[in-house]
Order: sequence, then C-alpha cells, then structure tokens
Amino acid sequence: MSQVQEFEKALANSETSVAAFDEHGTSLVKRIQHFLHSTPAAVPLIVLVLSIAVFGVTIGGRFFSSYTLTLILQQIAIVGILGAAQTLVILTAGIDLSIGVIMVISAVIMGNCAVTYGLPTLLAVVIGLAAGGACGLLNGLLVAYMKLPPFIVTLGTWNIVMATNFIYSANETIRDADVDVQAPLLHLFGLNFKVGTAVLTFGVIAMVVLVLFLWYVLNHTAWGRHVYAVGDDPEAAKLSGIQTKKVLISVYTLAGLIAAFAAWVSIGRNGSISPSAAVTDYNLQAITATVIGGISLFGGRGSILGTLFGAMIVGVVSMGLNMLGADPQWKVLLTGVLIIGAVAIDQWIRKVSV
Repeated sequence: MSQVQEFEKALANSETSVAAFDEHGTSLVKRIQHFLHSTPAAVPLIVLVLSIAVFGVTIGGRFFSSYTLTLILQQIAIVGILGAAQTLVILTAGIDLSIGVIMVISAVIMGNCAVTYGLPTLLAVVIGLAAGGACGLLNGLLVAYMKLPPFIVTLGTWNIVMATNFIYSANETIRDADVDVQAPLLHLFGLNFKVGTAVLTFGVIAMVVLVLFLWYVLNHTAWGRHVYAVGDDPEAAKLSGIQTKKVLISVYTLAGLIAAFAAWVSIGRNGSISPSAAVTDYNLQAITATVIGGISLFGGRGSILGTLFGAMIVGVVSMGLNMLGADPQWKVLLTGVLIIGAVAIDQWIRKVSV
C-alpha cells in the first residue's frame, strides 16, 4: 500500500472517530436533557444537596445539626405553602401577584372574627378560608371569562384586596396576647414538638402534607392532567374536550384557598396579626421558590416537589450566609443568580423536547 493510500485511510479513520465521539457526546447531552425534562424536580434537588454540602463544609458541624436544618424548615413553612398555590397558577401559564395579600386579609378576617367579634375559632377559620377562596374565584372568573392577562388581573386585585384590608382593619394589629387568650386555636401551627434533637412545628408538617397531597393530585388525577394540558397548550386542551375555563377557575380558587390556609399557619408562626405584613416579600419569595423549583413560567411543565426544594434552597442559602456573618445583600445576589439560572435551564430543556 502506498504512502498516499495509508494517509487517506488514516484520515478516514480519524474522521470516523471524531464523528463517533461527536455522536456519543450529543447523545449524552440529549439523554441528560430528556432526563431533566421527564424529572423536573431533579435540578432543584441537586442544587439543594450541593448548597447543603457547600455550607456544611464551610461552616462545619453546626450547619448539619438537626436543630439548624429543622429551623430552616420552620422559616420556609409559609413561603412553601404560598409557593404551592403559586405553582398551580404558573402551571396554567399564569401568575398570581395577589397571593400574599390574600393571605394577609384572610389572617385579619380570622383574627377579627375570633378576637374582636368573639365567634368560635373554627368558624372564624372557615370564614377566613372562604374569604381567600372568594378572592381566588374573582381572579379565576376574570382570567377565564373576561380573558384578561393573569398578570394584569392579579395586579389589579392585589391593589383592591390590599385597600380593602386596610379599610376593614383600620390598620390595627391584633396582639399576640389577645389571640393567645381568646383564640388559642389560631396558634395551632406554631406549636412545636421534638423528634430526637430536631424541633418541628405543625406548620412544617402542614406544608409537607399539602405539597405531597397536591403532588398526588397533579400526577394521578384527571384534574391534575387537565391543569398541565391547559398550561401546555390551551387550544389543544379545548379541542380534546377539556373545559379550560372551569380548570382555570378551579385553579385560581384553590390558590386563594391555600393562601388563606397559609394565613392560619402565619398566625401560628408570627403570633400577632398585622394588616401591614410584608405582602410584597411573601409574593416575591413564593414566585422565587416556584421558579427556582423548576416550574416553567411558560406553563405545562414542572413538579410541585421542585417548589418545595426551591423554597428549601432559599432557606439554606439564607441560613448559611447568616451563620457566616455575610452581608444580607449576598442572599439577594445569589437568589437573582438562581432565578436566572433556573429560567435558562428551563429554556435549554424545552429545546430538547421539541
């Protein structure tokens, strides 16, 4: 065989090897993309584990103590519940900016009914839950039947509910001591118990049970499949026989009801009931947990378990930086990076599925 033929043969073999390498690399990337697409909670879970590991190594054994880890859960209980409500709405390709203020007015109504009006505490709770559900129903009707953009609708109802909250309450705070004496049941979710050295509250248990229940409903019921279908392609869902308007109304109503439940948990957590609670903070934290948790802002994709992991990531980062004595702005910076990273990963995963 001549030198020219040997050179051509070697060149052909090298091209084959490069092609095989490229194909293998591409195949591996696609497998990863498909895995992440089929398991949306994987990314936030990986980030959560890495966050715990990094702060554990940096801070030491103190961070890995059961007390610290359960304290993180206590701090994210309210945000985790609100995040679950926000997840339902975002899965339908919407967003609810009124979640936080619905929680606040529901808490104010519960407190006034039980403490000021002297109604039985359980009845006060039911009235508060009904008020939250009614606010959500209003959002759903405007989105489903008026076909108004969810962002505009919930921005409008945010202002309406906030103003109603201040007018109704006269901006008066109901003190912790008054709640404790006249309606101790409102503090139910603030009660804690020990499991070994871990300290858990009923609020944490409520958050976990709620998320697991919604996960089951979304993944194993017809209603859950309809929610995903409406978010993925509302026109196709309609053509397939799904009553998209009823689905949207049920989602927004349930989100309002969950926000009202978060109100009950917040009373247990905070003690007093303030009409001027940090509504904007709660809204942003709930949306942050949802986005970092891998719920696609375009609708139709994501796991509510990811929202729980997202809330835990924010809690771990906050606790870790506090224990390191870092400037609080580092938390804001890292949260922003996580949000942009989560949306970028979602876009990357969506390219695969097409």
